[in-house]
Amino acid sequence: MLKYILKRLVYIVISLFFIVTITFFLMQAAPGGPFTSERKVPPKIEEQLNEAYGLNEPLYIQYKDYLVNVAKWDFGPSFKQKGQSVNSIINRSFPYSFILGLEAIFLALSVGVFLGVLAALYHNKFGDYAAMIFAVLGISVPSFILATILQYVFAFKLQMLPVARFDTFAHSILPAIALATTPLAFIARLMRSSMLDVLNSDYIKTAKAKGLSGRVTIYRHGIRNAILPVISYIGPLVIAILTGSFIIERIFAIPGLGNEFVESITNRDYTVIMGTTVFFSVLLLVSILIVDIIYGLIDPRIKITGKKED
Repeated sequence: MLKYILKRLVYIVISLFFIVTITFFLMQAAPGGPFTSERKVPPKIEEQLNEAYGLNEPLYIQYKDYLVNVAKWDFGPSFKQKGQSVNSIINRSFPYSFILGLEAIFLALSVGVFLGVLAALYHNKFGDYAAMIFAVLGISVPSFILATILQYVFAFKLQMLPVARFDTFAHSILPAIALATTPLAFIARLMRSSMLDVLNSDYIKTAKAKGLSGRVTIYRHGIRNAILPVISYIGPLVIAILTGSFIIERIFAIPGLGNEFVESITNRDYTVIMGTTVFFSVLLLVSILIVDIIYGLIDPRIKITGKKED
């Protein structure tokens, strides 16, 4: 186990090196500059700004300095937010995205697994049709359209929930639902397919033949094995939540990291763009590692150490 984790950590470091390198040179190749705006900056002031931020140095020196700073977990100052470093922006905004992401992941997993099991148990019946219609709608409707519909219905018409911001738990309900609906639909379809295969397997038939009750058979033997593909989907689920938060946080005016990323692109705040990209990449790579470890621990047939049993 330890050897496997160390090996994967080395792969994570290598992946991050390429991500940092690609992100850095893409920002350098982007048209314009961090101080380009609608109001023309006088050449003297622009020269002073470039000197202050080290942008007048040769490209290889800027690249080396950035690699060293990233290794120290220092993403540098923001070009647009005066007196703010990228690290402080991440520390300030990430808790909002973290809470919203946890709520969305919980909703997607719990409701998706429930609908998938319900559809499998009532295969080709009303429960199956209703769950799959919901899943198809969840996949078909984009999250930003669903977000506006939720705002219109529950905030403007029914006035049950706040329309925007993130001050209380009630403010997080609508964005969490909008963020979770699409991955929830994928999980429901995946769980249904997996559960149907498990229910038709020989060991389930044997368990029923031994006199085990239907509830014990389903919960102890059925769901436990059927949920394994869903666990392997947690990695892509984290990706969907992270990328979806860019739009959702913007629509609901949530001061999270996704909203900061979108604003940094609009403002050409290159250090914030690069810093948040690296931060999101770390989250993604670590989450995939955790999912692989959990998958190997839950399913004893998978040997993450790579050793074969005698």
